[in-house]
Amino acid sequence: MDSIHDPQKHVSYLQQCLSSDKMPIGFLLGAGCPVSIVSDDKSKTPLIPDIAGITKSIMTALKKNKDCAPSLTVLESHFKTDGKLNQNVEDILSHIRALRAVAGKGKVRDLSADNLDKLDETICDLINDLADKNLPDMKTPYHRVALWIDNIGREKPVEIFTTNYDLLMEQALEDCRVPYFDGFAGTRKPFFDLRAMEEDMLPPRWARAWKLHGSLNWYQIEKKGVFRSGTKEPSGTKRVIHPSHLKYDESRRMPYLAMFDRLRAFLKQPTSVLIICGYSFRDQHVNEVLLQGLQSTPTSIAFALLHGKIEGYPQAISIAGGRSNLNLLAKDGAVISGREGKWIEKDNGAIPDATRWIRWSPVDTKKPDGQHRAEFQLGDFAVFGEFLHELVGEEHHSSGVLNAK
Repeated sequence: MDSIHDPQKHVSYLQQCLSSDKMPIGFLLGAGCPVSIVSDDKSKTPLIPDIAGITKSIMTALKKNKDCAPSLTVLESHFKTDGKLNQNVEDILSHIRALRAVAGKGKVRDLSADNLDKLDETICDLINDLADKNLPDMKTPYHRVALWIDNIGREKPVEIFTTNYDLLMEQALEDCRVPYFDGFAGTRKPFFDLRAMEEDMLPPRWARAWKLHGSLNWYQIEKKGVFRSGTKEPSGTKRVIHPSHLKYDESRRMPYLAMFDRLRAFLKQPTSVLIICGYSFRDQHVNEVLLQGLQSTPTSIAFALLHGKIEGYPQAISIAGGRSNLNLLAKDGAVISGREGKWIEKDNGAIPDATRWIRWSPVDTKKPDGQHRAEFQLGDFAVFGEFLHELVGEEHHSSGVLNAK
């Protein structure tokens, strides 16, 4: 790690990109985004836990469920036998559906079709209970994103991709009266419309919201397709939550594949800019699409705003090391144009005026007047929301909705 990078240069570049009305701009929002919104109590509990937190809660609940606990024990023995330890809830759900695809009406690896269906249904219901939350007020980073989208007339629509199942981005867009299209059409029982996604003749002021892993309010009716519910899905249907792209019959795969096609198509646009927030680069299918898209269109660029230290993202570093148009911006360092390095250090007297986007900390805490190293702050989705808020301006109105400070 011999390179030294200047974070201020990349903050300025982000500002330029996000202020442009010509560039195609998109966001990829991962599980770290809702974690940035915490309760006001002393525990600072995240609005929605990250994948590790969701996995822990679900495993605890399954062990207490008399109908699921025996099957869970068998599942855990599978992972131990296969050498796949520390599986998260998406890995578990993928494994369940892989087994269900070959079980038919019989058994596979000591689990019956009914056992697997019960596990699948229960896990999806538990995910729903954990992720079905409302934003607490109009000052969240999701609202900042929505108001930023509404601020500038654009030649191309802003596209929002998310691996999350929650409805937080949809709530923020609707709170701020920002129109958007999510692949579904209709009012009474909105249906998935692939043709509308492919032709996409809506005006650019409409945002596009693509749920890469499905959504809490998607459900499947056998032999009829996938629908979106405004409230709760009808009884007797399957909730459409996609942890993997390989484990579904055609009707459940179609929304998933179509959503990823939109990500591919976005990255193929010359000069497209993708801002990645709250994503840890642990989903290999998403990584493959990002890598292929950036390889095929060298004039596209992606900025991954990482919450922690750069060493905590080995998969991201591996990808970015071979892609000059994927930049990783972490708290203590970055990978820029394929070169990994730390942020710049400066003498105390040479530190630029303080901003919320870059913090300067003493290299040696015993020498507060000595060298200081930059710390990049935009990896926190809440801080990134403030960054967008500053670009929009303090008194921006969105269709009569005042953006309160």
